Amino acid sequence: MKPHKAVWILLTALTALPATAADITVSAAASLSNAFKDIAQSYQQQYPDGRVRLNTAGSGTLLQQAVQGAPVDVLAFADQETMDKAAAKGLIHPQTRRNFARNTLVAATPATSKLTLAQLTDLTKPQFERIAVSNPNSVPAGSYARAALQKAGVWQALQPKIIRTQHVRQTLDYIARGEVDVGFVYRTDAALMKNKVRILRTVPTDKPVSYPIAVTRSGRQQAEAQRFVNYVLSPAGRAILARYGFKQP
Repeated sequence: MKPHKAVWILLTALTALPATAADITVSAAASLSNAFKDIAQSYQQQYPDGRVRLNTAGSGTLLQQAVQGAPVDVLAFADQETMDKAAAKGLIHPQTRRNFARNTLVAATPATSKLTLAQLTDLTKPQFERIAVSNPNSVPAGSYARAALQKAGVWQALQPKIIRTQHVRQTLDYIARGEVDVGFVYRTDAALMKNKVRILRTVPTDKPVSYPIAVTRSGRQQAEAQRFVNYVLSPAGRAILARYGFKQP
């Protein structure tokens, strides 16, 4: 499916959803899917008058949805650059922007694989035939991976081997099913499939993998959206994030 078609389908689906007075829609990076699902459930238990609709995808896709008018109240991305773009387009209240988590990029292989990876330049060796990288133009995990491979001087040489994915969870699925020899995901993603995925090595990044969150200008439930952001930043929210392996900012 082409990216712009996927954005349109998601936008249409979000617009069609019925809303109540305290409903908010939270668009969160794919790598936050499990943690934010738990946070939303915990939030609703603490605030029974609130309802959270969770929308997860690659950060670039979420940004495009917001640009095209999707009814979003809170944005949570996997990098600062995407939130910078949202701010530049006037989509968020800048004073509500906060960093709430950190992560680590890793190279991972199927659990049954015998491959080892001492350094990124080893990916040019024949035993690495298929390498999954999320679209670096729209997915932070892909952007971090491209920067690391460019720094190692192997990005161009690896192009014939690279399989591009729509988001980091698709990369994780490819690795878990053994459809690629290696892929770049976050440590928190790999931890979700310990029996199917094995981390080969941590991938150093020049920029820290940090997650910002903010309330949108277009949301109709500004107070509710801010209350949810506050909950993510609270000890209860941080405890859930820590349970999934996210570090404090």
